[in-house]
Amino acid sequence: MTIRNLDLGDRPLLLAPMEDVTDIGFRLLCRRMGAAMVYSEFVNCDALVRMVKQSLKKLEVCAEERPVAIQIYGKDPATMAEAARIVVDYAHPDVLDINFGCPVKKIATKGAGAGLLQDPPRLLAITRAVVDAVGAEVPVTVKTRLGWDMEHRIIITLAEELQDCGIDALTIHGRTRSQLYTDHADWTLIGQVRANPRMRIPIIGNGDIHSVAEADSAFDRYGVDAVMIGRATFGQPWVFARRTFTTDEKLDILRQQVLASVERLDEYRGILHSRRHLAASPLFKGIPDFRQKRIDMLRADTVESLFAILDDIRPLLAES
Repeated sequence: MTIRNLDLGDRPLLLAPMEDVTDIGFRLLCRRMGAAMVYSEFVNCDALVRMVKQSLKKLEVCAEERPVAIQIYGKDPATMAEAARIVVDYAHPDVLDINFGCPVKKIATKGAGAGLLQDPPRLLAITRAVVDAVGAEVPVTVKTRLGWDMEHRIIITLAEELQDCGIDALTIHGRTRSQLYTDHADWTLIGQVRANPRMRIPIIGNGDIHSVAEADSAFDRYGVDAVMIGRATFGQPWVFARRTFTTDEKLDILRQQVLASVERLDEYRGILHSRRHLAASPLFKGIPDFRQKRIDMLRADTVESLFAILDDIRPLLAES
């Protein structure tokens, strides 16, 4: 699959943008595990144009993680265009992505993210403004959902309109905003968008993919050009790999994730950032009486104490 001139290979798997998850350390790890492209945490365009330090920090990328996409969100076309310009000037991303899919209440109810699915004219005006501002220099893509609710699943028409705005690829999460992350992702409409003969840009499917095998099934059934994986990466960044890892190897990968987070931040914040990934890892499912170990993991505040817990768990993995 190619996004403009960016070749991501055959059946690429992409790391989804996730707030407080897809920092540079995690992106690097997922790239090493086989993700064809990684996405930043989403960046508030209003904060960007005010040059808020925390938002500018999200624009940090490194050569080893490329290709990388930076994602922005907002509700005003002019501000989004200005923010896009800042992103391109600061980060020189391989792709600039627009978030029209975040269902979180504090975002959507203020008219940004998936909230814009209630106002397609504004959504399209934002898209055109961003494409006009930076589209000549970098591919502009969009990530969105099927619609605001089940009665307004507008994605088939919206996909064509977004393409007409000049975007280079479209990612579709198979739920409406009202569903949040409940029920099952509906890939049927994603497949219908891909099968639309008027669609010329790549279509990326997203939602409820937990393995390479499930991704391959989505490629086969729905004809998508790429598959994006989000929450299934928590505690298992090896989900992108087309090889099998031993439990020992998986545990070592999780240790690498901790060390990368500590190196990027500091010990306390790095542990805080990474320990919830470990506690949520499916690697530990099946271990008898794991609840107390999980609590201990979430309370650990040093590398030494956290790794001691992992060392205690290692023989239990062999038994489970």
